[in-house]
Amino acid sequence: MTPKEVVEHMMNNDAFSQWLGIKVESVGLGSCKLSCVINAQMLNGHFIAHGGIAYSLADSALAFAANTYGNKCVSIETSISHLLPVRENDQLSIECSEIHRGKSVGTYSVDIHNQKQELIAKFKGTVHISDKIW
Repeated sequence: MTPKEVVEHMMNNDAFSQWLGIKVESVGLGSCKLSCVINAQMLNGHFIAHGGIAYSLADSALAFAANTYGNKCVSIETSISHLLPVRENDQLSIECSEIHRGKSVGTYSVDIHNQKQELIAKFKGTVHISDKIW
């Protein structure tokens, strides 16, 4: 499968990413760009996006980027820094890039920007690369 086909297959079977309203903008080996618009269901009691939303968007980007080589990958360690609040109707751009890929472990960085090109969150993730093929 090509990187695009892998991500399409994953997205078609990923109800949570679909619920988030993720759109796949581009895919390459070890990378992807996604977008999402924040809706009222994603807000917390402060009327800003729940931190889990940015985390989930980044986690989906990590999964898509890591799996583009065709091997099934799962996260084994992740972290996020929330830098700015996210509000209803914000249009987010999520970009994942590969830092390192070895035989069984890969490391990735995800930047999330709003429509003003402000960095709202920075995420780092490590994945286990299995021998299983998509």
